[in-house]
Amino acid sequence: MKLLITNADDFGFTRDVNEGIVHAHRKGILTATTLMATGAAFDHAVTLARENPELDIGIHLVLVGSPGYPASVSELLRALGMRRMPIREKLIGQVHRILEAGLQPTHLDTHKHTHLLPPVLDVVARISEEFHIPWVRRPFDLPLTSSGISWKTRLASKSFGFVRGRFHQKLARHHCRTTDHFAGFQVTGRYDAAELAKMLRSLPEGTTEFMCHPGFCTGELRGSRTRLKESRLRELHALVDPEVRKALEDSGVKLVRYRDL
Repeated sequence: MKLLITNADDFGFTRDVNEGIVHAHRKGILTATTLMATGAAFDHAVTLARENPELDIGIHLVLVGSPGYPASVSELLRALGMRRMPIREKLIGQVHRILEAGLQPTHLDTHKHTHLLPPVLDVVARISEEFHIPWVRRPFDLPLTSSGISWKTRLASKSFGFVRGRFHQKLARHHCRTTDHFAGFQVTGRYDAAELAKMLRSLPEGTTEFMCHPGFCTGELRGSRTRLKESRLRELHALVDPEVRKALEDSGVKLVRYRDL
C-alpha cells in the first residue's frame, strides 16, 4: 500500500499561518501539523487544534530562530560547542507547554531539522520514549528530478545521508518510529499543484511523510522573520487543488494520520 501523511510545519508561528494550515486540512490533503510552543500565535493554534480534532497534532521542537534561542543553525552549533545550550531543558519545556494545553501529540520533528545533530537527536529520541510520542521525522528526502531545485538545496539534502545510519540506530535504541519515506525538503516553497501531483504519482510503496509549509500571507506573516512568505500561499493553493486530490486517487495513495498507523 501507499500511505501518505501530509504534515505542515510551523503551526503557532503566526495567525495567518495557522489559518492556512487549518484550511489545507479542511479543504485539502493535509492530515497533520507540528505545533511550535515558542510561536507567537501558540494560543491561537491551540484553539484551532481543539476545533479540528481530526487533525493530528505533533510538536515542532525549536532550538533556533525564536526569542531566547540562537538565530541560526551555525549559531546553535557554536553554542553547542561551547556547551551553552541546555538542549533538554529547552525542549522539555516546550513539550510541557503543549501537554499542559490539553493536547495529545502524536509525533515530533524539529525546526530546521536540528535533530540531525547528534546531541539534539539524543534528547529528541529520549523525549519520544519518555513522553510516549512514538513518531519522529526522518528528514532524508526521496530522490527528486524537478529542475526547479537548486544545486545548493540538492547538496544539503544529499549531505543529510551521511548521518542516516547513526540516526536510525539512535531512534531504534529508544523505540522511536519513523515513516518509510520522507519528502518535502528540496521542494519547500518551490512547487505548484501540477508539480505536487507529479510527485505524489511517483510515491513508493509504504508510508511517506510529506512536509509542507502552507499559510495565508497577510501583513502578520510579511512582518515576521522567515524566508517563507508568499511561497506559503502557493503551497496552500497546491494542497487544496482538485488536481492533487485526483493524483492521489489515480495512484492508489491513501491519506492517513500518525494515529491511524
